[in-house]
Amino acid sequence: MVEDLRKYQAELEIQNKALRYSQIAAEGASERFLTLFSNVPLALMVVDENGLVLESNAMALRLFRPLEHDSPLNFLLPLVSAEHVDKVALAFTSAKNSGTSETTEVVFSCGSSGVFTGDLHIARIENAQDELAHFICAIIDQGPLLTQRRALQVSASALQERNEELQRSQDRLASIINASLDAIICVDQDHRITIFNPTAAALFQCAPGQALGNQLSRFLPDAAQTLSYAALTSHAQLGEMTGLTASGKTVAIEISVSFERHPDGDTTTIFARDLTARKKIEAHRNSLESQLRESHKMQAVGTMAGGIAHDFNNIISAILGNAELAKQDAGPTSPALVSLTEIDKAGRRARDLVRQILTFSRNESPKRVPIHLAEVVHETVRLLKVALPPTVKMLVTIDPGTPPVLADATQVEQALLNLCTNAIQAIGARRGTVSIELGHNLQVGAGLVERRGGVRGQHVKLVVRDTGSGIDADTLRRVFEPFFTTKPVGQGTGLGLAVVHGIMRTHLGTVDVQSTPDTGSVFTLYFPAASDAVVLAPVEAPKPKPVQGMGKHIMYVDDDEALVFLVERALTRKGFAVSTFTDPRLAVAALRAKPLDFDLVVTDYNMPGYSGIDLLREARLIRPELPVALASGYVTPEIEQSALAEGAQALIHKPNDVDEMCETLQRLLQPGDAPG
Repeated sequence: MVEDLRKYQAELEIQNKALRYSQIAAEGASERFLTLFSNVPLALMVVDENGLVLESNAMALRLFRPLEHDSPLNFLLPLVSAEHVDKVALAFTSAKNSGTSETTEVVFSCGSSGVFTGDLHIARIENAQDELAHFICAIIDQGPLLTQRRALQVSASALQERNEELQRSQDRLASIINASLDAIICVDQDHRITIFNPTAAALFQCAPGQALGNQLSRFLPDAAQTLSYAALTSHAQLGEMTGLTASGKTVAIEISVSFERHPDGDTTTIFARDLTARKKIEAHRNSLESQLRESHKMQAVGTMAGGIAHDFNNIISAILGNAELAKQDAGPTSPALVSLTEIDKAGRRARDLVRQILTFSRNESPKRVPIHLAEVVHETVRLLKVALPPTVKMLVTIDPGTPPVLADATQVEQALLNLCTNAIQAIGARRGTVSIELGHNLQVGAGLVERRGGVRGQHVKLVVRDTGSGIDADTLRRVFEPFFTTKPVGQGTGLGLAVVHGIMRTHLGTVDVQSTPDTGSVFTLYFPAASDAVVLAPVEAPKPKPVQGMGKHIMYVDDDEALVFLVERALTRKGFAVSTFTDPRLAVAALRAKPLDFDLVVTDYNMPGYSGIDLLREARLIRPELPVALASGYVTPEIEQSALAEGAQALIHKPNDVDEMCETLQRLLQPGDAPG
């Protein structure tokens, strides 16, 4: 027994020694836990399930009770803000069931220092000595992190706004590029196309998908070459260049470029503006300006013609009148009759030349009557064949169904003679053909209407075609200019085609010319066709009436002494009593002194310092019933209107034959005749 007791005592000592060792180890572990619990840089608390704080480390006290006068740290839940109590209680319940739980951004009260926001981490502690569950709670102050988080959130929000604004800016830029009326092409530093807007696609006739990635030189070779050699700073105007469409067709464009430097590569933007419409507008404007210049030239010639017609007509009238009187004096057997006849012919040619000028320059409408142009053609051909060179053959083609036109036969004949004469001269000494063609109704095209200012509708065409030398393009633009001629000096006046143009204008028609060198020329006259209601009435030539002055007293006023001398002699031979005046003021004084002595007053229109209209007005004031007439070499619609308003009963166009003037005066003096 003693031995057993000794063994038992030895075992107890061993156990006691092991127990002391375990106790020492437990005490060491406890000390280490307490040291770790107290010094860990986290706020730690041991809390039971009722929220009683059993233990708290220094970090927890410093966080929750920073000041000495703060109340003790006994319970956890009273330190939680009211809106987070339920969340914390739910976290404890979860930790009791599952062992761990956590909740974030809980607002805690920290004594007199206010509140702070922290994350609560809960872990259940096994506790066999007490029925209540124990938890170790770690509280992490999130204040600095929340500040950084909020700053990051603000920064992220601002970054998102900037990204959205950047996206909106890119969308706006894309909309502007796509809606631009100019072609916009962007290329990289290797001149590869990166942007090709819809206007560029339409201009160069290439879809954007097919253009992207291509070299700029495919569409803008000149611009690509310029960009290769020129160092651009930011912007540049390259001016007008030639572009190429996808099919190789050239197009005129205006180029400007913008150069931008970027870290990921330089970008060049090309702005191309289509100049096709502008070119057409400029060409149309140049055409209109050319027509305006032509119109101004014609107006200038009209003004000049009016200025020279007075003196020139007086001279021609004096020549023709004196030649006629000399022929009467010489008699049919006089050897001077031949010379007088030649003088008369030369004077009449001069008169025709003046009439050509006035036909071109006058704005009044001709006396147009319904006629068949076939008759005019036959009469013109009869006159031309007399002087037709043997090397020139004349062909005439007339459509029998050609309708009549409203025209002055004399003027149309004059226009046709001018065209045929020019055609014969264009053939020269060579063999050739002049063709006259009279066609049926046709519709004048819009292009011809625009070029020559004609009117639309049904027209009759009169064509003069020759196989002569033709006309070059520069001359063709000026053929209707007055006094423009390519003939040597003395062989042309430059009025032939200008007169044709004037005649067609007064007939409400138009003239067109087509010609190239060495292939001949084709001149076409377009006349408006007469309506179906027009009936051609035979025109009877008036029978000349014998002139008998019977002593009627005529006052004749003109500033040209030669013409006054002629009229006095011619009218005296016809039986008139004549009082002539070269000063209109003396004529007015004579009429005022003896108003009943005169049966008729004839006055020139244009006299130095005095107008024939003024003299008519004075005569009507002195004696209202006295017949008056106005003579002029240039009677415009304005002059005619003014003369008729002042009571003029006749307008005498100079130059005229002596017999013609005498017949007009006798008609005015015969009672019962209508005013002329």
